[in-house]
This record gives sequence, C-alpha cells and structure tokens, in this order.
Amino acid sequence: MRAGRNAADVDTAAAYDTRAAEYLEVAGTLAQMDARDRALIETWRDVTPGLLLDAGCGPGHWTDLLGHGGREVRGVDLSQQFIASARSRHPHLTFDVGSFRDLPLDDSSAGGILAWYSLIHTPPLDTPAVLAEFARVLVPGGSILIGFFEGEPREPFAHAVAPAWFWSPEALAELLADAGFAVDAIHRRGREVGEISVRPHADITATLVSVLDL
Repeated sequence: MRAGRNAADVDTAAAYDTRAAEYLEVAGTLAQMDARDRALIETWRDVTPGLLLDAGCGPGHWTDLLGHGGREVRGVDLSQQFIASARSRHPHLTFDVGSFRDLPLDDSSAGGILAWYSLIHTPPLDTPAVLAEFARVLVPGGSILIGFFEGEPREPFAHAVAPAWFWSPEALAELLADAGFAVDAIHRRGREVGEISVRPHADITATLVSVLDL
C-alpha cells in the first residue's frame, strides 16, 4: 500500500507536510533532542544487529544517529516534505515515503525498528495491525523500540500537528505480546523544564519471539 490510501495516513501526511518547516525549526536536529533519549537510542542501536528501520523518521536526525559506525539503516515517513528534507540532509542514507501499514521491506529483513513518537499518530484500532506489520519485517529475535506519551491508553490528546493518542506501557505491552513480542524494558519520565513536549514520556523495548500467521 502506498502512503495516502488510508484516511488517517492522508490526514497525518498532509498535516506534517503543511507544518514541516515549523517542525524542523523546533525539533529537526539531534541537538534539540533530550540527551537521555539519545543515550537510550544509541545503546539500543549498539546491541541490535542487522538493518535498522526508523519508522516515522521525520527529517532523518534519528536515522542518521542509527547509521553511525557504518550501520545499514533506512527511514520511512508519510510526509513527503520530511523525506525530501531527510534526503537533502543525509544523502548517504535511504529514505522512503511510506506507511506503517505496508512497509517497504521484505519479510524478516530488519534487525530492529525504532518508532520514536511516531506510533502515536496511528488510531488505536489500527495499532495491532501496524505492530503485526512491524513483526513481519523483523527477523526472529529482532528488536523494537517505541517512544510515546504516557497517559490514559487510547485517549486522544491535542497534538500540535496531527491527531494523536496516549498509551501506557502496560497497554502497549499487551498489544506487543499479541503480535509476538516479549517486552524487555520500560522507562518512564515526567516532563522537565526546557523540554519541547509538555507531556510525560515513556518508552518500551521488545523482542520478536514468534511470528504470527495473520
């Protein structure tokens, strides 16, 4: 499926395309990211072999971090404006306009998937299918790292750009288990003065232990 065939994808892509320049100004570089997030993602990168997919890569700053040390990486995002910026900023990396619902990867071809504050824009009813798609492209034993805003699971919140939903680690862990994953670690932290976001943060790391026949 090409990006844009799903109504939620269309809306999210259009919203980010419209406000891409604003986003790039406030959150488009690694220097603008929290140092703890960078340390977490670097540690995950270094213990996760194989191709790393940045799912919802935006302008590609996290993709670039994943690629340090000559790692094979790939970024995918709904926003054509983001992908154009990512290709311009990081011409040595591969970026695709695409949807989480049909990733541009073969079965069992990725070692890890980073979904850093990108899964929040997937409607909750669609999230199980997206996690199944993530499982499809991961090798057995592959890892996923998801960053999100913690709150009442499946409740919408007023995101500045596009419709978005809260999750809790416990609720996501249940969906991950249904998709064949086993949770490895969960981290939480409140919002601190000076951070871009005003909401509590959380992340969850999980390993693919079984591929479901869906």
